[in-house]
Amino acid sequence: MGSHFKFPHIAHRTLLTAGVGESFLADLVNDFETTLPHHIKLAYLPNYGMVRLRLSSSGFDKDAIEKEVQSLFDKLQLLTKEYMVTNEDEPIQQVVAKLLLVNNKTISTAESCTGGYIAHLLTEKAGASDYYSGSIVSYSYKAKEALLQVDKNILATKGAVSEEIVLQMARGALKNIQTDYTIAVSGIMGPGGGMPDKPVGTVWVAVGSQDKLIAEKFSFRFDRQRNIELTATYALNMLRKFILS
Repeated sequence: MGSHFKFPHIAHRTLLTAGVGESFLADLVNDFETTLPHHIKLAYLPNYGMVRLRLSSSGFDKDAIEKEVQSLFDKLQLLTKEYMVTNEDEPIQQVVAKLLLVNNKTISTAESCTGGYIAHLLTEKAGASDYYSGSIVSYSYKAKEALLQVDKNILATKGAVSEEIVLQMARGALKNIQTDYTIAVSGIMGPGGGMPDKPVGTVWVAVGSQDKLIAEKFSFRFDRQRNIELTATYALNMLRKFILS
């Protein structure tokens, strides 16, 4: 005689935030979290400058479970809207890719400290050629001058890790690769290479278009690989906000 097992339905909803830490988010949604029904759990999943918030529940009435979780997820989105990148379980590079596709725009990257990592993220999925055109990985001063027309004198006076240079890198990429948007990054990833005024983890990021470029300085304090991944995350989020603005 066969046994029949009925398994509970499991419902998940995930959103992605950027620019705020786990403890800040916990304070922000504290009242919401403390009043959740006992069968619904909220998980914090931090990773490289971003935090996923995941609501989960399970039960045998699929429709009721899905409806309840969605209703609470709607409230969670309202609470975190200022920091929310997406209300789907997807990485930030896919959020940027979708934005580019829906606007029929293209992107290039001019990378120094990340060594092509941002290009790698943007081309992970098939179909990337619809929005991604190419990258110039200019690690040395010589390559920056030759490939991105960066000013030799400014390199000598300001150094490669500076607002002036990262903006010139961005202009060079836009001109040479001819895309709608670009991301340019230059920094000190470590473990060596830091200076008193530019310690390890100092990064300049520029994003923008032919009409407007903006640059921002970041200070990361981790190992080389994490600094590279954080730079990519923050750069992609800067571009996302630029496109939306």
